[in-house]
Amino acid sequence: MNNVTIYDVAREANVSMATVSRVVNGNPNVKPTTRKKVLEAIDRLGYRPNAVARGLASKKTTTVGVIIPDISSIFYSELARGIEDIATMYKYNIILSNSDQNTDKELHLLNTMLGKQVDGIVFMGGNITDVHVEEFKRSPVPIVLAASVEEQAQTPSVNINYEQAIYDSVQLLVEKGHKRIAFVSGPMSEPINSVRKLAGYKRALEEAGIAFDDALVAEGDYSYDSGIEALAHLLEQSDKPTAVIAATDEMALGVIHGAQDRGVSIPEDLEVIGFDNTRLSLMVRPQLTTVVQPTYDIGAVAMRLLTKLMNKEQVDDQIVELPHRIEERQSTK
Repeated sequence: MNNVTIYDVAREANVSMATVSRVVNGNPNVKPTTRKKVLEAIDRLGYRPNAVARGLASKKTTTVGVIIPDISSIFYSELARGIEDIATMYKYNIILSNSDQNTDKELHLLNTMLGKQVDGIVFMGGNITDVHVEEFKRSPVPIVLAASVEEQAQTPSVNINYEQAIYDSVQLLVEKGHKRIAFVSGPMSEPINSVRKLAGYKRALEEAGIAFDDALVAEGDYSYDSGIEALAHLLEQSDKPTAVIAATDEMALGVIHGAQDRGVSIPEDLEVIGFDNTRLSLMVRPQLTTVVQPTYDIGAVAMRLLTKLMNKEQVDDQIVELPHRIEERQSTK
């Protein structure tokens, strides 16, 4: 019988019972060093703060936390589906939370999940900062990033090569004779756009001997409306673009519809390439040429990697890069 109480943990960690309670309940208002001290005391004493863990001497709850920017986004819902299917296969339950790409909320959710004693976490976010990396390192359970770039490459992750994917898209358009190729990016505050995708765009232009023109880069926020706005901005240029690459399918749809509303014909007047190959790419006319990011697979592989880490299996490569390709449809000639 386990008779360890919250009082024993408080005494062991040399903190108040209120602090132990906050750690156990995932309250973010606890200094990381204090939280670590309390979690170590809980481990040492074998204290089971909740009913889930009480019956599990192994300290495994077979629950995985999934932190996602927005489940209503088609891209993230396809990712979550890949995670869920593999989790079910390996008999893990999932707790899913939306972070809205808000750092404070992301870190709060991380602590809440750890308070719920999950065995591992799949994390998705556009801007993985040094603060995130420090928190990931402090986590008592494994964390895997899915479709999220962390510049230090210290956290296990599953992605495609975003730089190369945009490079390939530009190259395809250069081969079709284009010189005015616009790029509608996601938020430049996120390295996946400002570092990876923009670099691919610039590298392909440079190799083709085309001068980089700042006016042809429009920043969106991944949404349909921002695609429409970006296109309006691009068509105001005296030297208009003849092709557009959008960093998501949803923005590409905004570009296509914005163009059509202005009497610009796709692909005759303007060729468009999207990114992600979500089901939206087949719902628009003309159907969208897009970079196939194997969204479901990224989720599935990330979850499989997490199961290996949770079970302390041998993992040869923690930074996984899946292949991408371009699916040509009717929005390019």
